[in-house]
Amino acid sequence: MDKNSLGVPIAIVISACIIGGAIYLTGKSDGGSIIPGTKNDQASEQTIEPVTSADHIRGNPNAPIMLVEYSDYDCPFCKNFHETMQQIMTDYGQKGSVAWVYRQFPLESLHPNAPKLAAASECIAELGGNDAFWTFSDLVFGERDVNEQTDISKLGGFATSAGVDEGQFNLCFNSGKYDEQIRDDIDAAVAAGGQGTPHTIVLVGDKVVGTIEGAQPYNIVKQNLDSLIEQIEAQS
Repeated sequence: MDKNSLGVPIAIVISACIIGGAIYLTGKSDGGSIIPGTKNDQASEQTIEPVTSADHIRGNPNAPIMLVEYSDYDCPFCKNFHETMQQIMTDYGQKGSVAWVYRQFPLESLHPNAPKLAAASECIAELGGNDAFWTFSDLVFGERDVNEQTDISKLGGFATSAGVDEGQFNLCFNSGKYDEQIRDDIDAAVAAGGQGTPHTIVLVGDKVVGTIEGAQPYNIVKQNLDSLIEQIEAQS
């Protein structure tokens, strides 16, 4: 398969939760997003860390298409997109054709507790593994209204529901052991072109073929995936 000729049609969209309070219009350029007022070669400067076993992966870790989402647990638009991605994984993940990778991008200036939530999820992953991480993430996004912030007092209960001992979770969470990692994750998200959340990179193998900015609805994501799968199948 010649992956170099693959391209996915990504529509111009709005990045929904923003750094610094600005709204950025984003468009496709060589598989990346260009912010108005920045130099045109920004997309070529993106640095996407490869997907590895250290990532939080839902679905087939060897799927031909990876949707790498940089997300914030308290972003209302991330909540909406999380629901979209759950439906995508029901339709495509079970076939093994698409995997969902969750990466941390908490926007503390907008959501003060977001870094804490990110660190909590890493404690869950450490103590309970990948399935516990995704169960916890589903609970965080699912147990609040769109415009509500997560109630930190519920995290212990979420940990228990994810199969993790609450006492061990609290020890990890209160230790601050993941604070530096979360800061590194934010730097990596910005290096990957993230200007807001959700920011999703579409990978085929190790090649970036598109980006999805903002909380795009299911039908838009589906349309792009169907087009991309059609191209892959035609070239295989």
